[in-house]
Amino acid sequence: MNRLRFWTHFKADCIRLFPVTALMAGLCQSAVATALYVNPGGVPGHYATIGAAVKAAAAGDTIYVSPGVYNEGVVIGTSLSLVGSGRGRSIINAAGRPNGIYIDGKDNNPPGLSRVVVTGFTIENARFEGILVTDASFVTIWDNEVSYNDQALNVSGNLPACSSDLPGFETEEGEDCGEGIHLIGVDHSVVANNISQNNSGGILLSDETGATHHNLITKNLVRDNPFDCGITLASHPLAPGINGSDSFGVFNNTIAHNDSIHNGHQVPGAGAGVGIFAAGPGNRAYANVVIDNDLTNNGLPGVTMHNHAAPGPGDPAVNLNDNVITNNRISGNAADTEDAATPGPTGINVFGRVGITGTLISGNVIYNEQDDIVTNTPAKVDAHLNDLVGAPVGLANIGPGTVDATENWWGSPSGPGTRGATAVSGSGVNYTPWLIFPIPFEVRR
Repeated sequence: MNRLRFWTHFKADCIRLFPVTALMAGLCQSAVATALYVNPGGVPGHYATIGAAVKAAAAGDTIYVSPGVYNEGVVIGTSLSLVGSGRGRSIINAAGRPNGIYIDGKDNNPPGLSRVVVTGFTIENARFEGILVTDASFVTIWDNEVSYNDQALNVSGNLPACSSDLPGFETEEGEDCGEGIHLIGVDHSVVANNISQNNSGGILLSDETGATHHNLITKNLVRDNPFDCGITLASHPLAPGINGSDSFGVFNNTIAHNDSIHNGHQVPGAGAGVGIFAAGPGNRAYANVVIDNDLTNNGLPGVTMHNHAAPGPGDPAVNLNDNVITNNRISGNAADTEDAATPGPTGINVFGRVGITGTLISGNVIYNEQDDIVTNTPAKVDAHLNDLVGAPVGLANIGPGTVDATENWWGSPSGPGTRGATAVSGSGVNYTPWLIFPIPFEVRR
């Protein structure tokens, strides 16, 4: 069996099992504890609001929520399972409230929270995030719809701006109000089978209060979020009151089997399909895997990696290293802008003022772009076993580093720059040998 195909199937199967196992573990754990019920119609023995049931719940309890519209914001500070009746049936209308659901480990004493499950809800109209999670582990956010949140975002000026009452620990959300689903200081958690649409951005992983690592973001539909990326992994400055110069880091996360479609279009350069960002000194977004996603028609390149400032003498280092972009289908995305500008619409852009090392771009099918891959960093980038087709330029190196672009399919058995093939642009690119056949990918659905 082809080793690439075997590894793709093996890893994909393992990833698909992980969220199911995590969800069942959370539900089974709580099955031996108390079940609480919520019904907005005043049914005897049922709570009228979700918040009242959460306050009454003990660790390990399960709360079952009947169909209906719940005009509230829910704050969860203990381990429990919150089970709605399904998207479009159990609806949390958080109008005028900060969040629809806030899984709050930050305010526990000591900080921390684990084993929370949220499934089966539509969450809408919050001023900031639809679902916010802070300082938590082993959380499962499964099969929800998160729509029309970030209502505190003012879009009347040249740039979007969130209202001044955004929580102070969210240090870099001033232009998006936190997006649809936001994980801060979260580890070993699963965000799966959700729809995140018509928020400012789709799903955000950041690190203001703690490291965000070893999370799985899988099989989500993230679309039509106009002011930011579909899925973002961003290292941010520390929250006020936390001492240190280095960010905690966003690392060892897996972004798999998602559809990220038409995000970041309202403002030029607003958002990628998947963005990995370590903007300046001390920021760390490294060793993440972006695998088997469909990334189409976004307002920045399909996968975008940015570092905008190198450290000066005595400054902490930047770490945007060892990220893997593999087996994705990428098409119809826009150009990058400003200091990270690409020559035209681009599939993958790797931009860094510092050397971004260990980047691996492999097994992707990129088409309907002007430039399939663009690199601009003073380090070596590896790009192998990709199908670089349907564009004038298969790979453009516009920076001072080098690219090992051997063993790619350029659209012709004769190699790049020949009739019917994409071209190589820039210096420092090694493209020999090339593939004489395209990689045999299979449709995952």
